[in-house]
Order: sequence, then C-alpha cells, then structure tokens
Amino acid sequence: MKDHIVWTERGTLSLLDQRKLPGETTYIEYKSPEKVAKAITSMVVRGAPAIGVTAAYGLALAGNEASASGQDLRSFKSTLKKTAKVLINARPTAVNLAWAIDRQLKLANDLSHMGAEPEDIAEALQEEAIQIHQADIASCRAIGQNALSLIPDNATILTHCNAGALATGGYGTALGVIRAAVEAGKKIKVFADETRPFLQGARLTAWELQQDSIDVTILCDSAAGSQMAADKIDVVVVGADRIASNGDTANKIGTYSLAVLAARHEIPFYVAAPVSTIDSNCPDGSEIPIETRDEGEILSCGGSKVAPDGVPALNPAFDVTPHEDITAIITEKGLIKPVDSNNVGSLLAKAIP
Repeated sequence: MKDHIVWTERGTLSLLDQRKLPGETTYIEYKSPEKVAKAITSMVVRGAPAIGVTAAYGLALAGNEASASGQDLRSFKSTLKKTAKVLINARPTAVNLAWAIDRQLKLANDLSHMGAEPEDIAEALQEEAIQIHQADIASCRAIGQNALSLIPDNATILTHCNAGALATGGYGTALGVIRAAVEAGKKIKVFADETRPFLQGARLTAWELQQDSIDVTILCDSAAGSQMAADKIDVVVVGADRIASNGDTANKIGTYSLAVLAARHEIPFYVAAPVSTIDSNCPDGSEIPIETRDEGEILSCGGSKVAPDGVPALNPAFDVTPHEDITAIITEKGLIKPVDSNNVGSLLAKAIP
C-alpha cells in the first residue's frame, strides 16, 4: 500500500484523505500546523499511532515557520508550546498524540539549553518526526511477530474499526497481527466490523485487506455476537487509543461490547498496540478522557438524514474495555499476559529504561 503520511522534499506534509476512501484516493498537502490540527480533528488522518506521527510533523512545520520568520529563541519556544496545545487538543483520547508532541518539545528544550539556534532546532524537529514515523512502522512489524504464537492456522479473526497501516505509520497494529500471520504462511480469514457511525471497518479495513489480497468479509456491528455463538470466530484482535496503567483500554466505540461477547463465548480477545499507547500517568479506564463527536455523524449517513428532525444523538467516539476482559496486550516489546497493573508496569520498566 502506498504511504499515507508523507514528509515531502519541500518540507510540507502530505496526507491521504481517509474520509474519501475507498472510492477516491486523494492527498492533501499541508504547510501550517494549524491546518494539520484540523486534519486530525476532521479525520483526514485517524488512528492513535498515525495521529501521533502526524502531530510530530505538525510541530516540525511550526518550527520551520517560526525559524523562517526570524523569531528569537524565546519566541520560537513559545510558538512551539502554543502549537503543541492546539495539536494535542485536536483529538484528546489518543495518548500517542501527546506522547509524540512531548518528545518533540523535550528535544527542542534540550537543544536550546545546549545553545542551539532556532533554525538548528527546527531541522532537528524534522529529523525527529521522521524517526518517530519510521520507529512506529518498525514497532508495528514487531507487534505482528510477537503475536504469531497467538494466532492459529486457519483462524477466522474479528477486528473492529481500523487498526491497520492507515491508523499507524504503516503496516498496522491489529492488522499488523493479521499481516504477519499471513506472511508466515497461515491461512487467515477476517471479519471486519463496519464500525458505525464513521464506518472505518467497512471503508478502511476492508479496503486495506483487499489491497493485500487477504480474505475479508464486512460484518454488521450487531452481528458479531451471532457469529461467535455459531463458532465462526476464533480470535478477536483490536487496536487501542490509550491504555491505562492497570491495562484498561480505550478503543473505538463498540470494542467493549465485543470484549464482553468474546468472554461469554470463551474467545481470546487481544489488544495490539505500541508501548507509546500506554499512559503510565493514567491509573485506570475511568481517568481516560472520552471524546464526544458531532451528533451529525449519527443523524445522517452519506449526506442523507436517517433520523427525524429534532431528535438528538449521543456520539461517544470511544469506550473502555476493563483489563480483566482482555486476554493479552501485544506490544513491540512483548506480551502483557495476564493483563494487570503489575504486568503492565513490568513491561514498561523493561521498555523504558
């Protein structure tokens, strides 16, 4: 699949407009961090790791702008901090966004203390964003390899939303698990939940898997339970937007329901995510901020109204799956199994010296 996040030779950011998939493949070029923030909010780009990578490039754009305008070091750092807040507020649930921005700000602060000039810091921010991007792809591939022992041959896997290349720097988390299994020679079938109301599963996951010639069937969200009861699903694999320190996990709305159904039918339920998705400052799922999106996403579909005028809608974008309903969390540094605060802490201690 062609790259969907591209840092150009012109020092601009080009993003595949995911809102138009699968019918149209269109790229939008961004030259300002404010427009990058709008791209994140409006879901031109989405998926926690992909948002983090995009935000890192957004702050690099801010550095370029501030340096080119001749700002002194103090003004330059102030501009970065203001831009960082705008980017972080674009999608509050996905912790990878804040993680990437914090990493960029730390680099800028360290370099300024070493006497670096704004133009030098701006160049370093570009290189750091590229490193964040490349490291995310490598992490996704490692997640896939670490999951191989969990995925049996001839398995039918249910996934929700889109946790593929489009949701990451490339390759994918949940879809990375699927891709790695296929690359290892296993015969895999996939059910992709349509994922209402934005239809990331029907529009994006099905498109990605079709591009890779992986057997995929779109499943109505409310049909998952019946397929589990009919023994047609062997494994559930999903991504994550934020993982609390006890293992509670926020993911696209509807994930919690799948976890409960999987537990009822004794089906393994796996969360695939990089370590950067774990928020060590968040004790449990009750502390995870849940984004509420425009009710229009529910009240209309494809530009046509599907509900009577005057009836409101509630549109939470995410829900939280308790750690006890998760069989294992698959990261690039290894498995968290069983999922609890001790094992999450142990993995973080090894992964982050």
